[in-house]
Amino acid sequence: MKASGLLAFTFPLVALAAPFLDPSQLAFNIPSVVQQVLAYGKDQIGNHLEGPIYKAQDFSLDSWGLVKGWVEQEGKMFETLTHPSLPEYKLRVTEPKLCDSSVKQYSGYLDIGTDKHLWFWFFESRNKPKKDPLVLWLNGHGPGCSSSTGLLFELGPCSIQKNGTITNPYSWTESANVLFLDQPINVGFSYSDRDKVSTSPAAAEDVFAFLTMFIARYQDYKDLDFHISGESYAGTYLPNIASVIHRNAKALRSLGAEAPLPALKFTSILIGNGLTDPLVQMGTGVYDYACESKYAVFDKDSQQCRSIAAKAPTCAKLIQSCYNTNSRFTCVPAGLYCWSSLYADFQKLGLNPYDVRKTCDKSPEKDGPLCYPQMGWVETYLNEAEIKRQLGVPKDLEFKSCNMQVNQAFMSQGDGMHNSAALLPELLEDGIRLLIYAGETDFIYIGNLQWLEALDSPFKVEFNQAKLSPYVVIGGKKKMGSVKVAGAQGFTAGNLAFVSIEQAGHMVPFDQPEVALDLFSRWLHNVPLVLSKPE
Repeated sequence: MKASGLLAFTFPLVALAAPFLDPSQLAFNIPSVVQQVLAYGKDQIGNHLEGPIYKAQDFSLDSWGLVKGWVEQEGKMFETLTHPSLPEYKLRVTEPKLCDSSVKQYSGYLDIGTDKHLWFWFFESRNKPKKDPLVLWLNGHGPGCSSSTGLLFELGPCSIQKNGTITNPYSWTESANVLFLDQPINVGFSYSDRDKVSTSPAAAEDVFAFLTMFIARYQDYKDLDFHISGESYAGTYLPNIASVIHRNAKALRSLGAEAPLPALKFTSILIGNGLTDPLVQMGTGVYDYACESKYAVFDKDSQQCRSIAAKAPTCAKLIQSCYNTNSRFTCVPAGLYCWSSLYADFQKLGLNPYDVRKTCDKSPEKDGPLCYPQMGWVETYLNEAEIKRQLGVPKDLEFKSCNMQVNQAFMSQGDGMHNSAALLPELLEDGIRLLIYAGETDFIYIGNLQWLEALDSPFKVEFNQAKLSPYVVIGGKKKMGSVKVAGAQGFTAGNLAFVSIEQAGHMVPFDQPEVALDLFSRWLHNVPLVLSKPE
C-alpha cells in the first residue's frame, strides 16, 4: 500500500504537511511481518541486484525484520539491507579506513528503486560512541554542493590539504557520531542516470528513509539523541527533513513494541548561516547588511544602496506572493528577481561572498569558482581511484564539489523562496530544540537573528525580550560572539537559541574551528550557552 505523496512505505507513515495519522489507521499487518520479510528476501533481493556489476549472496533476518545480505560490486563486497516496509529502498554498506582510522566508519549507498543512489560516510565519536549523540550533517551552498565539503573542509575528522589530509583536532566527532550525506540525488557521490529531485520536501523523504534504514541496521545508535545540522541551503532542507522525521517518529513511537521500524530520538536542529525565511532575509536583510552593518560593503548614501533600497520592496512583494500560493509560478519569479537585483552590485566588487573580509579570484589557478582553493583539493582527493574504492564508489563516477544542474533544478521550482521557517513552530511546541548560528562576515545568507525574532513560536516573547550576551568559549576569557536564548531556565542551552560568531563567515567551523566545536558540544549536551552577564 502506498499513501499518496508519501514515502513508499508498506504502511502510510506521515508525510510533510499531512494531517497527523492515528496509529489505528496504519495499514501494516504486524503478525505477518516475518512472512513478508522472508518472502521479500527470497523473491526480491536477488532480482533487485541482478546485473553485470552485482552478485547477490545469501541473506539473513534480524529482530526488526531487516533482511541482511551481501553483494559484490566492482570486486568489493557490500553488506545489503532491505525491509518490507520500505520496498523501494536498499542500504549498501562498506567499511573504509580513511580520514581517521582510529574510529569505526561506514560508507555506501541508499539505493532507491533501481536508478537513484544516495551516498553517505559515517564516523563514530572519538570519545564515547555508545553515549554521544548521533548527528546528521548536510551542506547546501547552492543548493547542489556535497556534504563531503563540510567533512573535509570544515568539521570532519580530517582536513583537506593540497596533497592529502591531516587530522582535524576540532572535528565534531570529538562530541558526536556524525553522518555526512550527499543529498539530494546527483550531489557529490550520489547519482542517478534518469531521475532527479528538485524540491526540499521530496528530498526530505529520501533522507528520512536513509536514516530509518541506518538506525535499523546499526542499533547501537537508535537510542541516542539525534540531531540534524547543516549550513547554507540546509536552512531550507532541514526544516523539511525535521518535519518528516518528527511526524513519522511520533507515529512509530505510538505503536510501542509493535512498531515495524525504530523511531529516531529526534532532539534538535542546528542551522548555520542558512536560508530559511527569505522574506525577512532578502526582503530587508540585504540592505541592512550591505549598507548599515559593521561589515557594510557600500556607503549607505551610495548609488548601490539607493538601488537596493528601491528594489527590496518589489523583492519582498514577490516573495510574499510565493508564501501565499506555494506555486512555482510565483516562487520562481521571486527568486530570479531578488537574486539578480539585490546581489548584482556586490558581484562587481571582487569580494568573497562567503567572507566579505576577503577578495575572491575565481580563476582555477587561484581561488576557484567557490572562492576557496580547498574545494578543488577536495575534488582531487575524492577522485583518486583508491579513495573511491575504499568508499565503495563506482570507479567511473566523477566527484564534483557542487552540481549546478541540481542547483538549477531547485531554482526552476522556486524551492528556496518558500517559507521553511513556517515548519518550525510545531517542532518547537513539541520540544524539538533549535539553534541558529551565524558567522558575521557572510554575505550569502544574512538576517538570521531577524527571522528568528519574527518566528511565531512558543518562545517568541521570551526570545525577543532576552538581551544579547557575550559568547565565551568554556575555559576562555575573550568574547567570540553574541548569544540570545529562550527556554534555558538558567541551567540549559535552551529551546531556542541564536549565536553570532565574530571573525567568521559562511563556513564557521572553517573560520573558527575551536568556537564551532565548543558551541556544537554545549548545544548537544545541553550546557548553558550564556556564561556571563548580558551586555
